[in-house]
Amino acid sequence: MQRSPGSTTRWAAVVVAVGTVFAATRAESARDVAVDAERQGNALAISAHATIRAPLPLIWATLTDYDHLAQFIPGMKRSRVVNRRGNTAVVEQTGEARLWVFHYPIAVVVESVEHYPAIIGVRVLAGNLRQLAGAYRIDTVAGAHDEFVLRWRGIIEPDISLPLFLTAPELRKAVAEQFLGMINEIERRHGAHE
Repeated sequence: MQRSPGSTTRWAAVVVAVGTVFAATRAESARDVAVDAERQGNALAISAHATIRAPLPLIWATLTDYDHLAQFIPGMKRSRVVNRRGNTAVVEQTGEARLWVFHYPIAVVVESVEHYPAIIGVRVLAGNLRQLAGAYRIDTVAGAHDEFVLRWRGIIEPDISLPLFLTAPELRKAVAEQFLGMINEIERRHGAHE
């Protein structure tokens, strides 16, 4: 059966909506958790946010714990800092994404530029992703103590010949699970210090 361009867009919107509900139920105490995805050419633009209650230094330390990301980020098998210059870390990462019945191995070198206390910019330097660029941003919640909105906004394009309408739902799901893995680790670390 052949889908019209409109039906493919509607289908993708349903998958994203269902995925957002899935994301909202996974984090233990984070509020307003949402992950949205939108096609941009052959790439997928993703935005995610969650309101979390934890001290800013703990949130920052978790986001920048590059050598231990594989312990709590789903799909990541290895992550290690290979170079650090001031506020810039070069990190080698390997992992795997599931794209329907396919397993897509990911091997990248990324650059993280840290602007404490609010932004961590990320971009791919080498590897098997055509595009990976984005940033974490930490926003304060007015009038709240130790409550922040953690945001991720970025674009990802795997180096794979499958059409994006097939891979987009699985890519979106993988990014949602990784974002939730980060949130859950922040909450776990915060709970361990209370």
